Amino acid sequence: MYRRLALSTLLAASAVLGRPSLGYRTTPQVYEACINPNQIALTFDDGPYIHLRSISDQFTAAGAKATFFFNGNNYDCIYAADRIADIRYAYAAGHMIGSHTWSHADLTELSTAQIQDGMFRMEEALSRILGVSPAFMRPPFGSYNDNVQSIAFGRGQSLALWDTDTEDADGATVAFSESVYNQVATSKAKNALILEHETVNTTDSKLVQYALSLFRERYKLVTLAECVGVNPYQAIGVPQEQSASWTCSGTPKPGKACGTGSKPITCETGTPVFVSASTSTPTLTPTHRANSP
Repeated sequence: MYRRLALSTLLAASAVLGRPSLGYRTTPQVYEACINPNQIALTFDDGPYIHLRSISDQFTAAGAKATFFFNGNNYDCIYAADRIADIRYAYAAGHMIGSHTWSHADLTELSTAQIQDGMFRMEEALSRILGVSPAFMRPPFGSYNDNVQSIAFGRGQSLALWDTDTEDADGATVAFSESVYNQVATSKAKNALILEHETVNTTDSKLVQYALSLFRERYKLVTLAECVGVNPYQAIGVPQEQSASWTCSGTPKPGKACGTGSKPITCETGTPVFVSASTSTPTLTPTHRANSP
């Protein structure tokens, strides 16, 4: 039975996270590695998916923080009821949430309007579900060019890459991915920014625990934002109540973009609706739903 969080619980989490001082913020840039010593950021792409809550719990039990880069419509629809509940659960646990664009299309193959659309839709989803405006976008496949960088920076988002790849999404064996972790540990690297994928079964069932056990004695396991010393969000506001407009129907399918095909989807742009945080502190009131999947 999954424990579901009421909006009041999520609002309280937002109040605790708060907004860091301006000295903690920076202009957007490209991050390919952690900056702070003795820190490792374990990052997970391509969700939200069925393993999100499990990965969140494993990190929480270890006193560590994870970073998740979500798509809107990839392995699952971000607006599915279980995915919304799991995203709010991970966020309330203090893990970082970033954008991986709406449909996981290669941004270097898209027009400016298509890139804007993919970013806008993802920003809108995070504003609706969590009440946050992301400060980081991880380009699908790590693929970007000057145009992608310019658009992301214009939307206030740094590009989040990595310096270590477990290759879990490329079909690597568990043993190979573990050897990647081992190389970081045995080389006594001062830090590491590591790529994993939430959607790979063995990443959840084997790699997460292996990495947590291997690294936590020597390193502090933190979010990407903490390891580079900046704010994970441009703003923290109020999550919204779900409505019929929260749907993946009529949006670009995985790997696709707006403005193409026999029935092209209109490209969206601009700034999503964002609800500013209340000055009051909500009460924590977690709710439970029986017989949840």
